Amino acid sequence: MVVEGRVWTFGNDISTDLLYPQTAYSLPIEEAAQLVFSAIRPGWSQEVEPGDIIVGGINFGMGSSRPAVALLRQLGIGANLAESFTNLYFRNCVNYALPALTAPGVLAAVSEGDRVRVDFSRGSIENLTAGTQLTTDPLPAQLLAIVESGGVLDSLEAQGYLPKIETGA
Repeated sequence: MVVEGRVWTFGNDISTDLLYPQTAYSLPIEEAAQLVFSAIRPGWSQEVEPGDIIVGGINFGMGSSRPAVALLRQLGIGANLAESFTNLYFRNCVNYALPALTAPGVLAAVSEGDRVRVDFSRGSIENLTAGTQLTTDPLPAQLLAIVESGGVLDSLEAQGYLPKIETGA
């Protein structure tokens, strides 16, 4: 799996409270997504384009288990890279099919606005703007398969563990 996009940088200790503020709880997902990072970057969600990549520092996704990743997917975020993730947040990335990769040194290797190409199966991050490359551990094959299948529910459905849910009008 390879993702290419524009980088948005964030620092250390980014909390799920910043991603999914309490004021968004009662809103439909489309409206709630407009509040992502509103406390630290008002208007950010209006600047995001499909395929953009979030790059953070250490302890990205700290805090509660709120489904913040669902809002990032709603905005069209293509991937999330960080120096380190909290375990629960990282697992939610897999569950919601948001490709995520732990990459020590990534925050120093990119600048906001750079274009990067990430190969999750190889663990390579190429900064297309700067012409540099960073290598890290790849996303394990089992987790990559879940992400590629559309997330944990779609993966379980495809394997026959869940009944296929038909939606429609």
